[in-house]
Amino acid sequence: MPSAKVLKNTQYIELGSYQYWPVLVPRGIRLYTYEQVPGFLRENPYITDGYRAYLTSRLCIKSLFILSNETVNIWSHLLGFFLFFSLGVYDMVAVLPMVGASREDYVIYSIGLFCFQVCMLCSVGYHLFCCHRSEKTSRRWMALDYAGISIGTLGCYVPGVFYAFYCNNYWRQVYLVMVLAMTLAEFFAQIHPLYLTKKWQKLRSVIFSSVVAYGLIPTIHWIWLSGGFSSEIVQGFIPRVFIMYLLAAVAFIFYISKVPERYFPDTHTPALTTSSMLRAERSALKKQHNWNINHKIVYRTDFFFFGVSSSDCISEVPSSFIRRALVLKCTIGPCTTVDGDDGKNTTEFHGSIHQSSWNLISGS
Repeated sequence: MPSAKVLKNTQYIELGSYQYWPVLVPRGIRLYTYEQVPGFLRENPYITDGYRAYLTSRLCIKSLFILSNETVNIWSHLLGFFLFFSLGVYDMVAVLPMVGASREDYVIYSIGLFCFQVCMLCSVGYHLFCCHRSEKTSRRWMALDYAGISIGTLGCYVPGVFYAFYCNNYWRQVYLVMVLAMTLAEFFAQIHPLYLTKKWQKLRSVIFSSVVAYGLIPTIHWIWLSGGFSSEIVQGFIPRVFIMYLLAAVAFIFYISKVPERYFPDTHTPALTTSSMLRAERSALKKQHNWNINHKIVYRTDFFFFGVSSSDCISEVPSSFIRRALVLKCTIGPCTTVDGDDGKNTTEFHGSIHQSSWNLISGS
């Protein structure tokens, strides 16, 4: 038999698809059906139950530990924040020093990682407090969530553009300024009183999709500057870029189609809703981008060990020089001088090349 204290805190919560569902929750919290919640919480009619509503800020925080249709949304982002935080600490302490990263590498990497963490925390805040009894408070958290998405997108662009155009300062500045301008434009758009309303829901989707799709422009430009698809560096990184855009496209399709809850509207499955899957894929997308940043830093620093200065363009280094230089990966310490295609000797290599860069270029 349950103890008297447990029975005292047990509430039987009426749900749309179940008669009664006993849930251990703090007093003052219950779940509602779609028809019972206020209008500003009715965003997806296919999610019929499991709603939190009419809560104070204190009860919103307590609802973090109950099962609702926002549980996966909250915890996927909260765990995502801790994931990126732990990755950041590990990379700063172990990975970046190992590959000989410069001070600017630390700065750029920190910017990207910080933006990812802000994005995660903003989404946690919105999904935790969207059920606040004040519509004004709920809308403020929604605005913060959209701002977090913009910051997260900025965190994807800054490292990508910085390293893709590392050897071309002019285009690097052009694209960075453009990305910053689009991010500021997204912030200013939120000032409009209709921006967070359902009338502008499609417009919001168009705005965010356009900002993400803009990334194809610098990507195509980088491919052209790097010598086309036949270039080894392009062949090494384009599959990773493709995976990122594929994840983003799949997440967007789930979002606009409202699958799978469209086909299972009466099934209370908080882990299988459009919003939950979108948030989980957002975390996966940023994890993939974080991995790409690490590879770019490793790739760049390995070549600079071989005497390629920051003023030289990696894409202009002859592939034959690259392959002959990478043969020296098996040594630790001073290596013999390697002849370049131009007949000039390169500087001696002092250290070992990182294995991931060898695999990237050699195809092994």
